[in-house]
Amino acid sequence: MSGADGRIARRFAKLAGEKRGGLVTFVTAGDPDFAHGMAILEGLPAAGADIIELGMPFTDPMADGPSIQASSLRALASGHTLRKTLDMVRAFRAGDQDTPIVLMGYYNPIYVYGNEAFLDDARAAGVDGLIIVDLPPEEDEELCLPALARGLNFIRLATPTTDDRRLPRVLANTSGFVYYVSITGITGTKGAAATTTGEAVARLQRHTELPVAVGFGIKTPADAADVVRVADAAVVGSAIVDRVKANLDETGAPRPGLVDDVLAMVGDLAQGVRGARG
Repeated sequence: MSGADGRIARRFAKLAGEKRGGLVTFVTAGDPDFAHGMAILEGLPAAGADIIELGMPFTDPMADGPSIQASSLRALASGHTLRKTLDMVRAFRAGDQDTPIVLMGYYNPIYVYGNEAFLDDARAAGVDGLIIVDLPPEEDEELCLPALARGLNFIRLATPTTDDRRLPRVLANTSGFVYYVSITGITGTKGAAATTTGEAVARLQRHTELPVAVGFGIKTPADAADVVRVADAAVVGSAIVDRVKANLDETGAPRPGLVDDVLAMVGDLAQGVRGARG
Protein backbone atom coordinates (compact mmCIF):
# COMPACT_ATOMS: atom_id res chain seq x y z
CA MET A 1 0.00 0.00 0.00
CA SER A 2 1.60 3.25 -1.11
CA GLY A 3 1.26 6.60 0.62
CA ALA A 4 -0.95 7.79 -2.23
CA ASP A 5 -3.62 5.18 -1.53
CA GLY A 6 -2.96 4.59 2.15
CA ARG A 7 -4.97 5.30 5.27
CA ILE A 8 -4.18 9.02 5.41
CA ALA A 9 -5.28 9.66 1.83
CA ARG A 10 -8.42 7.58 2.37
CA ARG A 11 -9.27 9.42 5.57
CA PHE A 12 -8.99 12.86 3.96
CA ALA A 13 -11.05 11.63 1.00
CA LYS A 14 -13.71 10.45 3.48
CA LEU A 15 -13.68 13.83 5.24
CA ALA A 16 -14.04 15.61 1.91
CA GLY A 17 -16.96 13.34 1.03
CA GLU A 18 -18.61 14.22 4.34
CA LYS A 19 -17.88 17.92 3.70
CA ARG A 20 -16.24 18.40 7.07
CA GLY A 21 -12.88 19.10 8.57
CA GLY A 22 -10.88 16.55 10.51
CA LEU A 23 -9.57 16.33 14.06
CA VAL A 24 -5.95 15.28 14.44
CA THR A 25 -5.06 14.44 18.03
CA PHE A 26 -1.54 14.30 19.44
CA VAL A 27 -0.71 12.16 22.46
CA THR A 28 2.70 11.10 23.72
CA ALA A 29 3.27 7.35 23.58
CA GLY A 30 3.50 5.84 27.06
CA ASP A 31 2.20 8.92 28.91
CA PRO A 32 1.79 8.61 31.84
CA ASP A 33 2.63 4.91 31.50
CA PHE A 34 2.18 2.15 28.95
CA ALA A 35 -1.19 0.88 30.18
CA HIS A 36 -2.89 4.28 30.41
CA GLY A 37 -1.26 5.48 27.20
CA MET A 38 -2.51 2.37 25.42
CA ALA A 39 -6.04 2.85 26.73
CA ILE A 40 -6.09 6.46 25.55
CA LEU A 41 -4.74 5.49 22.13
CA GLU A 42 -7.34 2.76 21.66
CA GLY A 43 -10.15 5.08 22.72
CA LEU A 44 -9.29 8.02 20.47
CA PRO A 45 -11.13 6.91 17.29
CA ALA A 46 -14.45 6.35 19.09
CA ALA A 47 -14.00 9.70 20.85
CA GLY A 48 -13.77 11.40 17.46
CA ALA A 49 -10.13 11.52 16.42
CA ASP A 50 -9.81 11.23 12.64
CA ILE A 51 -6.01 10.93 12.59
CA ILE A 52 -3.69 10.20 15.51
CA GLU A 53 -0.25 11.70 15.97
CA LEU A 54 1.69 9.56 18.43
CA GLY A 55 4.66 11.32 19.95
CA MET A 56 7.92 9.41 20.28
CA PRO A 57 9.31 10.35 23.73
CA PHE A 58 12.70 12.02 23.65
CA THR A 59 14.89 13.57 26.33
CA ASP A 60 15.37 16.88 24.50
CA PRO A 61 12.21 17.80 22.55
CA MET A 62 13.46 21.27 21.60
CA ALA A 63 10.50 22.34 19.43
CA ASP A 64 7.95 21.44 22.07
CA GLY A 65 6.64 23.56 24.89
CA PRO A 66 6.58 22.66 28.59
CA SER A 67 3.45 20.48 28.34
CA ILE A 68 4.74 18.07 25.71
CA GLN A 69 8.25 18.13 27.17
CA ALA A 70 6.79 17.04 30.51
CA SER A 71 4.73 14.30 28.86
CA SER A 72 7.85 12.97 27.17
CA LEU A 73 9.72 12.88 30.46
CA ARG A 74 6.80 11.12 32.19
CA ALA A 75 6.78 8.43 29.51
CA LEU A 76 10.55 7.94 29.67
CA ALA A 77 10.45 7.77 33.47
CA SER A 78 7.90 4.96 33.21
CA GLY A 79 10.35 2.98 31.06
CA HIS A 80 8.99 3.81 27.62
CA THR A 81 11.14 3.23 24.54
CA LEU A 82 10.79 3.61 20.79
CA ARG A 83 10.31 -0.14 20.51
CA LYS A 84 7.40 0.10 22.95
CA THR A 85 5.90 2.88 20.82
CA LEU A 86 5.87 0.48 17.88
CA ASP A 87 4.38 -2.18 20.17
CA MET A 88 1.55 0.26 20.92
CA VAL A 89 0.84 0.76 17.23
CA ARG A 90 0.91 -2.98 16.63
CA ALA A 91 -1.56 -3.56 19.47
CA PHE A 92 -3.80 -0.74 18.22
CA ARG A 93 -3.89 -2.27 14.74
CA ALA A 94 -5.23 -5.52 16.15
CA GLY A 95 -8.50 -3.69 16.75
CA ASP A 96 -8.41 -0.81 14.24
CA GLN A 97 -7.27 -1.13 10.65
CA ASP A 98 -8.65 2.22 9.48
CA THR A 99 -7.50 5.11 11.68
CA PRO A 100 -4.23 6.64 10.42
CA ILE A 101 -1.33 6.83 12.88
CA VAL A 102 1.55 9.25 12.36
CA LEU A 103 4.65 9.04 14.53
CA MET A 104 5.94 12.48 15.47
CA GLY A 105 9.21 13.36 17.07
CA TYR A 106 12.94 13.75 16.64
CA TYR A 107 15.57 11.97 14.61
CA ASN A 108 17.94 10.90 17.37
CA PRO A 109 15.93 7.92 18.72
CA ILE A 110 15.41 6.68 15.16
CA TYR A 111 19.12 7.00 14.37
CA VAL A 112 19.97 5.02 17.51
CA TYR A 113 17.38 2.38 16.59
CA GLY A 114 18.79 2.19 13.04
CA ASN A 115 17.05 3.90 10.13
CA GLU A 116 16.35 0.86 7.98
CA ALA A 117 15.26 -1.30 10.90
CA PHE A 118 13.02 1.45 12.23
CA LEU A 119 11.29 2.04 8.89
CA ASP A 120 10.76 -1.68 8.35
CA ASP A 121 9.42 -2.18 11.88
CA ALA A 122 7.22 0.93 11.70
CA ARG A 123 5.68 -0.22 8.46
CA ALA A 124 5.12 -3.74 9.78
CA ALA A 125 3.52 -2.36 12.97
CA GLY A 126 0.98 -0.33 11.00
CA VAL A 127 2.42 3.19 11.06
CA ASP A 128 1.19 5.38 8.21
CA GLY A 129 3.45 8.41 8.32
CA LEU A 130 6.25 10.29 10.03
CA ILE A 131 6.76 13.86 11.20
CA ILE A 132 10.41 14.36 12.11
CA VAL A 133 10.74 17.95 13.22
CA ASP A 134 14.53 18.25 13.14
CA LEU A 135 15.24 16.76 9.70
CA PRO A 136 15.18 19.54 7.06
CA PRO A 137 14.48 18.85 3.37
CA GLU A 138 18.21 19.03 2.66
CA GLU A 139 18.53 15.73 4.56
CA ASP A 140 15.81 13.89 2.62
CA GLU A 141 18.12 11.02 1.63
CA GLU A 142 18.64 10.23 5.34
CA LEU A 143 15.09 9.15 6.18
CA CYS A 144 12.45 10.79 4.00
CA LEU A 145 13.19 9.05 0.70
CA PRO A 146 13.64 5.59 2.28
CA ALA A 147 10.33 6.12 4.12
CA LEU A 148 8.53 7.09 0.92
CA ALA A 149 9.97 4.02 -0.80
CA ARG A 150 8.26 1.88 1.87
CA GLY A 151 4.90 3.59 1.39
CA LEU A 152 5.17 5.69 4.54
CA ASN A 153 4.01 9.29 4.26
CA PHE A 154 6.59 11.91 5.22
CA ILE A 155 4.77 14.96 6.52
CA ARG A 156 6.44 18.35 6.61
CA LEU A 157 5.92 21.35 8.82
CA ALA A 158 5.39 24.76 7.22
CA THR A 159 5.53 27.86 9.42
CA PRO A 160 4.69 31.56 9.18
CA THR A 161 8.34 32.14 8.28
CA THR A 162 8.37 29.63 5.39
CA ASP A 163 8.40 32.07 2.47
CA ASP A 164 7.49 31.44 -1.17
CA ARG A 165 11.10 30.76 -2.09
CA ARG A 166 11.53 28.10 0.61
CA LEU A 167 8.09 26.52 0.33
CA PRO A 168 8.65 24.47 -2.87
CA ARG A 169 11.70 22.84 -1.25
CA VAL A 170 9.71 22.03 1.88
CA LEU A 171 6.89 20.53 -0.17
CA ALA A 172 9.03 18.61 -2.66
CA ASN A 173 8.84 15.19 -0.97
CA THR A 174 5.95 15.89 1.39
CA SER A 175 3.07 13.43 1.32
CA GLY A 176 -0.07 12.68 3.31
CA PHE A 177 -0.75 16.24 4.38
CA VAL A 178 1.03 19.48 5.15
CA TYR A 179 1.20 20.46 8.81
CA TYR A 180 0.96 24.23 9.10
CA VAL A 181 2.41 25.55 12.36
CA SER A 182 0.19 28.57 12.92
CA ILE A 183 2.55 30.37 15.31
CA THR A 184 6.26 30.91 15.65
CA GLY A 185 7.97 29.44 18.67
CA ILE A 186 7.29 26.31 20.70
CA THR A 187 4.09 24.30 21.02
CA GLY A 188 1.27 25.07 23.39
CA THR A 189 2.25 28.62 24.30
CA LYS A 190 -0.15 30.90 22.44
CA GLY A 191 -2.92 30.94 19.88
CA ALA A 192 -3.13 32.10 16.29
CA ALA A 193 -5.47 34.61 14.67
CA ALA A 194 -8.05 33.00 12.42
CA THR A 195 -7.55 35.65 9.73
CA THR A 196 -3.82 35.13 9.37
CA THR A 197 -4.27 31.36 9.52
CA GLY A 198 -6.77 31.50 6.68
CA GLU A 199 -4.40 33.57 4.57
CA ALA A 200 -1.55 31.16 5.26
CA VAL A 201 -3.63 28.10 4.39
CA ALA A 202 -4.75 29.71 1.14
CA ARG A 203 -1.10 30.36 0.26
CA LEU A 204 -0.18 26.74 0.95
CA GLN A 205 -3.08 25.55 -1.18
CA ARG A 206 -1.71 27.54 -4.10
CA HIS A 207 1.49 25.48 -3.85
CA THR A 208 0.12 21.99 -3.17
CA GLU A 209 -2.94 19.81 -3.62
CA LEU A 210 -2.23 18.03 -0.35
CA PRO A 211 -4.62 18.57 2.59
CA VAL A 212 -3.51 21.19 5.10
CA ALA A 213 -3.77 20.54 8.84
CA VAL A 214 -3.20 23.42 11.24
CA GLY A 215 -1.75 23.01 14.71
CA PHE A 216 -0.11 24.81 17.65
CA GLY A 217 -2.20 26.94 19.97
CA ILE A 218 -5.51 25.12 19.44
CA LYS A 219 -7.00 24.45 22.86
CA THR A 220 -10.81 24.47 22.74
CA PRO A 221 -13.64 23.15 20.56
CA ALA A 222 -14.20 26.72 19.37
CA ASP A 223 -10.52 27.03 18.39
CA ALA A 224 -10.72 23.76 16.45
CA ALA A 225 -13.94 24.84 14.75
CA ASP A 226 -12.34 28.11 13.64
CA VAL A 227 -9.43 26.22 12.08
CA VAL A 228 -11.49 23.75 10.04
CA ARG A 229 -13.45 26.59 8.51
CA VAL A 230 -10.28 27.45 6.59
CA ALA A 231 -8.20 24.24 6.69
CA ASP A 232 -8.72 20.51 6.14
CA ALA A 233 -7.99 19.54 9.75
CA ALA A 234 -7.19 20.92 13.19
CA VAL A 235 -4.36 19.45 15.26
CA VAL A 236 -4.67 19.48 19.06
CA GLY A 237 -1.77 18.31 21.20
CA SER A 238 -0.69 20.37 24.21
CA ALA A 239 -4.23 20.78 25.50
CA ILE A 240 -4.72 17.00 25.49
CA VAL A 241 -1.45 16.22 27.26
CA ASP A 242 -2.32 18.95 29.77
CA ARG A 243 -5.51 17.01 30.50
CA VAL A 244 -3.42 13.90 31.16
CA LYS A 245 -1.30 15.86 33.63
CA ALA A 246 -4.41 17.27 35.33
CA ASN A 247 -5.42 13.69 36.14
CA LEU A 248 -2.21 12.83 37.99
CA ASP A 249 -1.95 13.08 41.76
CA GLU A 250 0.79 14.89 43.67
CA THR A 251 3.09 11.87 43.32
CA GLY A 252 2.53 11.68 39.55
CA ALA A 253 0.33 8.58 39.77
CA PRO A 254 -2.75 8.42 37.53
CA ARG A 255 -6.05 9.16 39.24
CA PRO A 256 -9.08 6.95 38.54
CA GLY A 257 -10.96 8.25 35.54
CA LEU A 258 -7.90 9.65 33.73
CA VAL A 259 -8.62 7.85 30.45
CA ASP A 260 -12.33 8.70 30.46
CA ASP A 261 -11.63 12.36 31.16
CA VAL A 262 -9.07 12.66 28.36
CA LEU A 263 -11.37 10.95 25.89
CA ALA A 264 -14.29 13.13 26.95
CA MET A 265 -12.19 16.17 26.12
CA VAL A 266 -11.40 14.72 22.70
CA GLY A 267 -15.11 14.12 22.22
CA ASP A 268 -15.81 17.81 22.90
CA LEU A 269 -13.12 18.83 20.39
CA ALA A 270 -14.62 16.46 17.81
CA GLN A 271 -18.05 17.99 18.31
CA GLY A 272 -16.58 21.43 17.70
CA VAL A 273 -14.94 20.28 14.49
CA ARG A 274 -18.02 18.48 13.24
CA GLY A 275 -20.29 21.44 13.84
CA ALA A 276 -18.00 23.98 12.23
CA ARG A 277 -19.31 23.76 8.68
CA GLY A 278 -22.92 23.00 9.48
